[in-house]
Amino acid sequence: LKSFWLKPVSTGAWLCPNHTVCSPEPFAAVMAEGRVYNFSAGPSIMPVEVLEDVQRELVNYKGCGMSVMEMSHRSKDFMQIAGEAEKNLRDIFGVPDDYKVIMAQGGATLQFSSIPLNMLGTKGKADYLITGQWGEKAWQECKKYGTGQAACNTKPTKFTSIPDKSAWSLDPEAAYVHYCDNETVNGVEWGYT
Repeated sequence: LKSFWLKPVSTGAWLCPNHTVCSPEPFAAVMAEGRVYNFSAGPSIMPVEVLEDVQRELVNYKGCGMSVMEMSHRSKDFMQIAGEAEKNLRDIFGVPDDYKVIMAQGGATLQFSSIPLNMLGTKGKADYLITGQWGEKAWQECKKYGTGQAACNTKPTKFTSIPDKSAWSLDPEAAYVHYCDNETVNGVEWGYT
């Protein structure tokens, strides 16, 4: 049995698998025949009900005559999907109205370049707290677009710890400080930010 409930931070209500707000009584779904639990980094198990909804609407989304994958990203139907997705994200995570939400494709690895390309600005340099392989990859990517400074680097200890703040070499002129809060490859997770 596995529970498929998400609890929005801002409202205290529960978001059900069909994206409606429900009572806070958790329900457990039984795994469908032949399905397995997938705890991989990245893709993971999804409720069968969600997969069945996607399957039903893959060819003809809500009777509009085409799949979501065929729609113009400017069409009325797609704009409704995007608006609902942003609203749900804001509700679940309590994102204030004065914050912008950016839906970016490409996953974490693409963000390694997107961050410096969008945030280095005229300063041209950023600090990286390198505590694992993902932080190291982000630092290497930054160096393609500006100066990626290793404010700390735990590679000599095989990425097994997070140094105390007093050991960091932060540059007050850096445009930003980057860290990966959950280095899944070596199992290092930040307990503070």
